[in-house]
Amino acid sequence: MGGVATPELAAAVADAGGLGMVNMVLQPAGDVAVALDSLADQTTGAVGINFLMPFLDPEAVDVAASRVRVVEFFYADPDAALIRRVHDGGALAAWQVGSPAEARAAVAAGCDFVIAQGTEAGGHVRGQMSLLPLLDLVLDVVDVPVLAAGGIATARGVAAVLAAGASGARLGTRFVATFEANAHPLYVDALLQASADDTVLTTAFSGMWPDAPHRVLRSCVAAADDITDEVVAEMSLGAARIPVPRLSVPSPTRDASGAVATMALYAGESVGAVTEVAAAGDVVRELAEGAERLLHAKGR
Repeated sequence: MGGVATPELAAAVADAGGLGMVNMVLQPAGDVAVALDSLADQTTGAVGINFLMPFLDPEAVDVAASRVRVVEFFYADPDAALIRRVHDGGALAAWQVGSPAEARAAVAAGCDFVIAQGTEAGGHVRGQMSLLPLLDLVLDVVDVPVLAAGGIATARGVAAVLAAGASGARLGTRFVATFEANAHPLYVDALLQASADDTVLTTAFSGMWPDAPHRVLRSCVAAADDITDEVVAEMSLGAARIPVPRLSVPSPTRDASGAVATMALYAGESVGAVTEVAAAGDVVRELAEGAERLLHAKGR
């Protein structure tokens, strides 16, 4: 979720009993430490941080591991040295994977759990398999807890992956449309109006991160194709304002300005279930309580 996943969102999710995740891509280690210290003052719940491997700062891993419960990595071969750094800092280590082979490698590297990400997911997509077949295969080859990610936005979806054997569910798109998320209003409105057919798995937004497939709304690809400007917008990164080149990776945060509709509007195939803006804590409770009722009704 990039800059959309604020510490405030993570705290709200954690307060409601979920695992709240932040992503501070391109932020220096000192800024990561300050943000995570502030986050610790906002919640006593479980929080974690996700690191995108193409933009990894090893020093940021060290400061994060001593401040959060979970440090997670995505989009590279699992690295045992990184996992040791996480454990040395006192945190649990996780890897988001797109194949059974990558899941096995993550466990061999020392990960405490893995996240199996299906191609239904919004944002960058690691594998080539839809979630339920992938989950089934990953569960067969690892002996650590497995979370399911990709195309989940409802209590029914959470119940389905739990019934299939997952230890938990990872959601992104549903939480973009929350009061605590740092998403631009145009981005949120686009999600509220979209259905699964309005998303596409593409490599269009490859500036800064080439050849990495990602799922976005079709509308932003079309809008970016219709503009020729090299720089389409401006947004904040920490205390600085930065230009956003056309077809680059960033999604629009709340304070983005310019041709926001041409930026990467990441969305999973679950987007049709995103029908209103809500408080993140209410979303967590709706998902958890609804899934519990469904599983109880089925006798699980």
